[in-house]
Amino acid sequence: MIPKYRKEFNRLFTAEKYQRIQQLVRESCGADCGFRLSESPVFLTSDFKNKLISACNSIVEQIKSMSPEELSKAIPKNHIVPNDTKKPHFLAIDFGICKDENGGISPKLIELQGFPSLYGFKKLYEQMLIDTYPFLDEVRHTISMDEYFEKLKNIILADEKPENVILMEIHPEKQKTYVDFRATQKMLGVPIVDLADVKKSGRELYYKDGNKKIPIRRIYNRVIFDELDRIPDLKTNFDFRDDLDMEWVTHPNWFFKISKYILPKLKHEFVPKSYFLNEFPGAENMSEYVLKPVFSFAGSGIDLNPTKQKIDQISDPENFIMQRKVSYEPLFEDNRGGFSKAEIRMLFLWNPEAENPEWVINLVRMTKAAMVNVDFNRKDAIWIGSSMAFFDE
Repeated sequence: MIPKYRKEFNRLFTAEKYQRIQQLVRESCGADCGFRLSESPVFLTSDFKNKLISACNSIVEQIKSMSPEELSKAIPKNHIVPNDTKKPHFLAIDFGICKDENGGISPKLIELQGFPSLYGFKKLYEQMLIDTYPFLDEVRHTISMDEYFEKLKNIILADEKPENVILMEIHPEKQKTYVDFRATQKMLGVPIVDLADVKKSGRELYYKDGNKKIPIRRIYNRVIFDELDRIPDLKTNFDFRDDLDMEWVTHPNWFFKISKYILPKLKHEFVPKSYFLNEFPGAENMSEYVLKPVFSFAGSGIDLNPTKQKIDQISDPENFIMQRKVSYEPLFEDNRGGFSKAEIRMLFLWNPEAENPEWVINLVRMTKAAMVNVDFNRKDAIWIGSSMAFFDE
C-alpha cells in the first residue's frame, strides 16, 4: 500500500536475508519459530492506521460500557475463576485488510481477545527486520526497545521479583509460541513453568528450582482453555477455579469475556454485522456469512460456507456466531509478481490504573489462501506467515 517501500523491500530481498532473520531468531531467543515467518513485512498508510485506531477506540469504549454482569455471561459455568479483575492486562484486536463497499481499503474486525499474544517476540522481531533491512528504520514509529519492555515488565511483574512470577503453559517447549516464551524470559527474567509442575500448599502455589520451593505471586497465563479441555487426563496439582493467594496476568475470565462472544454487541463502520446463531434472522442471506464457534483458537471450527443442513445439526447454537463475510484484498506484492492478503492484530497493554489500554505494537498474518492460516497455504507459497506492519507518517 506504500509503493516506494514495497519496491525497495522487494529490490533488497534475498533468500539469504530471510535465512539470516531466522538465524537471528535462534540467536536472540534460543529457539526456532514454531510458526512460519513471512519473508516480508507489510507497509500501510497513516490513513489506514487512523482507521484502525478509530475502530479500536470505539471498541474499547463499547467494552467499557458493558456491565460486569453482561460480560460474565460469556464465561462457561465450569470455567469461572474467582478473584476476577476489573480490566484485562492485554487486549488484541484483529482486522482484515479489506476492500470496502466503495472500492477503498479499510480494516474489518475479525475477532478480538482479552489474552496475551506474542508480546515478547514481536518487539525483538521488529529489530531483527530493521537490522536486516536498515531502510525500515525510516518507517519505524514505535517506542524504543527499553521503553517497550519496561511497560511489559510493569504489567507482568508489577512489584514482584521475576522468580516469583511465572510464565505458565501446558508443555511450553512443545507449543508453537515457545519462541515468544523464551523472548519474554530473556527480557523480563521470568521462569517458564509447565502447568503440571505448579504445586499447591493451602491457598499458595509454588514451583521447585532444584530442591528449593519458590512461591508464585503472579502467573503470566498462556494456557488456552481450548487446549486444557482437549487434554482430559492432564495431571495438575491445582484447579484454575481454586481460591488462591496469587494474581493472574491476565485473569482467565477475560479469555471468555473479550472474545467472539461480544462481536454481535459491537457497532462501528469497520465492524461486520454479527449474530448469535440462535438469533440469526431468517431474512439474512446465509451465504453472505461465516460460521464461527464462540470459543475456539487459531481458526479451529470455522465454516466459510455454512448451510442450513449443517446448522440444523448444531445442538448449541448459542455458542456459535454468524459473522458477515469480508473480502480480504490481495495487496502485498511478492518478488515473483504474486500478491498476498493479510490481517493485522493490534496489541494493547492495559495498566490496571489506566482508564484506557495503550497500543504498543502490531502483529500481521499474511496468506494466499481463503483463511488466514498458514496451514491452508500451498507449501511452495511465499509472502505468507507471521509478520508485522510498518506505517508511514
